[in-house]
Amino acid sequence: MRKPDDRLSVGQVDEQIPDPWPLRHLELRTPRLSLRPDDDEGLRELAVVGARGVHPPEEMPFSIPWTDQPVDELVRGTVQHFWSLRAAIKPESWTVNFLIRREGRVMGIQSVTGADFAVTREVSTGSWLGREYQGQGFGTEMRTAVLLLAFDYLGALTARSAAFTDNPTSLAISRKLGYRADGCSIHARRGARATEIRLLLTSEQLVRPQWTLDVAGLDGCRAQLRAG
Repeated sequence: MRKPDDRLSVGQVDEQIPDPWPLRHLELRTPRLSLRPDDDEGLRELAVVGARGVHPPEEMPFSIPWTDQPVDELVRGTVQHFWSLRAAIKPESWTVNFLIRREGRVMGIQSVTGADFAVTREVSTGSWLGREYQGQGFGTEMRTAVLLLAFDYLGALTARSAAFTDNPTSLAISRKLGYRADGCSIHARRGARATEIRLLLTSEQLVRPQWTLDVAGLDGCRAQLRAG
């Protein structure tokens, strides 16, 4: 038995301490996109994309109108928000925010969340893209990527999403992928009543793409995500 005053060599420490952030090795690749968990440099790019615009000013697709902030607050708040989610990750409750890149350029974010995932086997997703990247099928491709990860690699049984009734693009992506309506909820949005449609998808209902998802670096993340 090692005495309290014994000292470990650098090599011994390296062998005994697990990787504190295995998610840095995770990458999903689709025909056009690379999805990797957020990093600081990428978050700075993401904040700039958000500041350039995510939706027309007369619309609000988010329950929390974060895009209404002044540019300096929006940029700082974007980075701080994703820092807080990254810091809160634990096996019982996690949100992995994938930065969406094409040809090395950050375009938006795709999140996947699990709460008590080892028991519920359910995830929820959320996303946004900069306006200049919308209308080109990237939203469908990136959500498909995390659904394939959840169902085929993590062992999820169901996935949830939601969109306001005046967000037809998001609702169209959900229908295209096989989601079914699962009720609605009412929100106060910009001081007005807004209806959000809840959506549910099972592995069997997922409309699968013709392409194959390429996944790298997942094995070291399984314990952190309580994946089967």
